Amino acid sequence: MDKLEGRIIFAADAEGQILYSAEPIGFFGHVDLHTGQILERKHPLYGQTIKDKILVFPRAKGSTVGSYTIYGLKKNGAGPAGMILSRCETIIAVGAIIAEIACVDRVDITRLAQGGYARISGGKITFETTNIH
Repeated sequence: MDKLEGRIIFAADAEGQILYSAEPIGFFGHVDLHTGQILERKHPLYGQTIKDKILVFPRAKGSTVGSYTIYGLKKNGAGPAGMILSRCETIIAVGAIIAEIACVDRVDITRLAQGGYARISGGKITFETTNIH
C-alpha cells in the first residue's frame, strides 16, 4: 500500500473504490441527489456514481449551494464515502463538515489517478492503484 498525507478538512475514517477526476466537480445541478450519478454531460465522470466512493478531484466549481447538495447526497445515502482534493474551498469544506464526510486536501491527486482502493484516516491516505479507472 502506498501512502499520502494531507490537511484534514473533516476528520473521519472512510474507505472505498477510488473515483478519480482531473476536472473540477460542480455539485449543484450536476449530481443526482438520490443516486449520486454525475449529470453534467461534458464531465469525464458523466453517468458514473459517486455513491460510497472515495471521490478524488482537484477542486469544486459552481454555486455555494453545492455544500447543501453534498449534505443532501449524504442524507439520501448517495454521497461519497470520502473526498480527496488538491485544493478544498468553502463549497466542499462546508459540505463535508455538515454531512460528516471524511475530507482531506493538499494532496497530489495524480498519485491516485489510476483508480483502485483508498482508505482515509486522520489525514493519512493509504491506497492501492490499478491500471483501470
